[in-house]
Amino acid sequence: MTDSVALDTVDLHILRLLQNDARTTYRELAAEVGVAPSTCLDRVTRLRRTGVILGHQLRLDPARMGRGLEAFLSVQVRPHRRDLIGPFVDRIRTLPESRALFHLTGPDDYLVHVAVTDTADLQRLVLDEFTSRREVARVETRLIFQQWECGPLLPPAARTPEGQPGQAHGADR
Repeated sequence: MTDSVALDTVDLHILRLLQNDARTTYRELAAEVGVAPSTCLDRVTRLRRTGVILGHQLRLDPARMGRGLEAFLSVQVRPHRRDLIGPFVDRIRTLPESRALFHLTGPDDYLVHVAVTDTADLQRLVLDEFTSRREVARVETRLIFQQWECGPLLPPAARTPEGQPGQAHGADR
């Protein structure tokens, strides 16, 4: 675990804006936040340097890319040993259908978010790429009907008496 970074209200405002649109220019950010563009650039540079900002992603619509069916695959690996899970993780990450891979606690070892063309493609993926592997003991499939984006990720915040998020812990004004 890494230590958290102290973020003030200006940092938090910048992070909210960038999470909503990472293409926002420094000039636009600065105007919205109320600081000089050079100050805004310095802050974003510090947020990158300290690892708060990890990068920028382009989001694509899987359906418009010909992958209109999405699912979560809960995967149990047996035995759960490093020499088996390393190659498993490497292979799953290279599959074009894989969107995200999570290592879990509990009865399932992995949760894999996949996007495929249709149910036949999902069946092919499960049989050819998952259950055919010697280390995979079980795969459970859950179709995704709909998903929603959630608000920006922010550090834990104190709550105001009205129940609204307040200033982040450890943040300066």
